[in-house]
Amino acid sequence: MTTEAVSGSATAVAHPSLAMIKYWGKQDTTENIPATPSLAVTLDGLDTTTHVVLYPSEASGSPSDIVKIDGVSQPIQRYKGFFDAFRRLASENGIDLTRWWFMAESSSNFPSAAGLASSASGFAALVLACAGASGLGDVPDTRDLSAVARVGSASAARSLWGGFTQLNAGAKSAAPVKDASWWPNLRIIVAEVEKGPKSFSSRMAMESTRLHSPYYKAWLEDSSILFRQAMAGLESRDLSILGPAIRKSYMRMFATMFASDPPIVYWKPGSLSLINACEKIRGDGIQAWETMDAGPQVKVFCLDENTEAISRRLQMALPGVNLRICTVGGAPVLRNG
Repeated sequence: MTTEAVSGSATAVAHPSLAMIKYWGKQDTTENIPATPSLAVTLDGLDTTTHVVLYPSEASGSPSDIVKIDGVSQPIQRYKGFFDAFRRLASENGIDLTRWWFMAESSSNFPSAAGLASSASGFAALVLACAGASGLGDVPDTRDLSAVARVGSASAARSLWGGFTQLNAGAKSAAPVKDASWWPNLRIIVAEVEKGPKSFSSRMAMESTRLHSPYYKAWLEDSSILFRQAMAGLESRDLSILGPAIRKSYMRMFATMFASDPPIVYWKPGSLSLINACEKIRGDGIQAWETMDAGPQVKVFCLDENTEAISRRLQMALPGVNLRICTVGGAPVLRNG
């Protein structure tokens, strides 16, 4: 017999998970089960803070959960699967949340829905704050929280850990690979090409690619090969091995989108300027390996000693571009109250 939750509140801070080898495609669209393996790094310096309050429901039936981002209420249907999964997890751990509802307020220090993995940090912070507010404490395994976050956003499954993480094809939760101290001099330069939200969501683009791109099957087969190459580069801390795998992964992911019908194009002129700049920088013998996600932003993997020189070259290629220098980040942090 489960007990009822005690009304409470909690705040969690999480970082986005940037895929080096891309997750793009689902085995199950409802549960967000990935069709490809992904290898990712947690980005320090980019933060999402989510405050959750748990309230008793005065009425029977389903609670009326509320989610706000930067003060703007979000369509709750987008979060229904997540809250259903969290209530199941709570029930498995002896807490009955059927007569309770959540008020969640979230904000980030970087643009949302713009190709910077805000959904990864957002759902990771949300699941941790919900656990704190409902009194779960340290009862759930991180893998259980990862599985709940995955229902909201598959990349969020990786954000429950710091450092380097993997989410295998068909997996319900992510797993840690290396901690945040593994590669001290690795840097990721995040170039914000545009701040506004993208024209269509990653979910829509992913499903359109699966249904309408003739290259999608080849992408699924190739992703496992690139994953193994990237793992070897990470294990040896060798950017000359990891970098080419990173570049191939995002280029081939976008190739599937370009070939979809209608084509899906997130790139902007500024994106291409930075891609070309990285190619020239590598031509000069400096390791600078770019990647992109479902949005126009460009992220560049490099070593600490080259960060300043690469940043100057990127600024020359796209004057006025906002650059953030990120190190490898840690796991989400829970704060009571």
